[in-house]
Amino acid sequence: MKKKWTTATVVFLCCLCVSPVRGESESNRRLSFYNTHTAERLSVIYKKSDTYILNAMDKISKILRDHRSGDIHPIDPKLMDFLYDLLSRVDNHSEVHIISGYRSPATNKKLRQASKGVASKSLHMQGKALDFRLPGTDTAILRDKACAMKRGGVGYYRKLNFIQIDTGRVRFW
Repeated sequence: MKKKWTTATVVFLCCLCVSPVRGESESNRRLSFYNTHTAERLSVIYKKSDTYILNAMDKISKILRDHRSGDIHPIDPKLMDFLYDLLSRVDNHSEVHIISGYRSPATNKKLRQASKGVASKSLHMQGKALDFRLPGTDTAILRDKACAMKRGGVGYYRKLNFIQIDTGRVRFW
């Protein structure tokens, strides 16, 4: 006797076979980076379900290091969640082009002396801020989506074509 499949059964089986991102589980969070200063690339699953993967976070901290001094500092996992959720909102999970991640206090001081736009207590020095652009997505759209999320600070640098997100208090500039 031939078995008949119901529409519901077929849909259920198809859902089991098809995953949302290149064969990865929906609960896996992957980020891809390109460091514009060092030309390094990284693509890594940094979180599975509710668990951060320490080795992956170490790799993220390395690629987001202070490229001027080479200093590495732990990156706030919540910053990576903010970034991942923002990329999901703009439906673009391609390589994030890093402008600035962690900054050592010495680097921040040097940059502050050269520019009025660098905060003396920058969250970059705590691994809680990221300056980036996302090829294929206008930075004004990134800014608008990030601001709507109300997850932290969002800065927009139109002339330099990048935005900053951070895990500090909600504010916009």
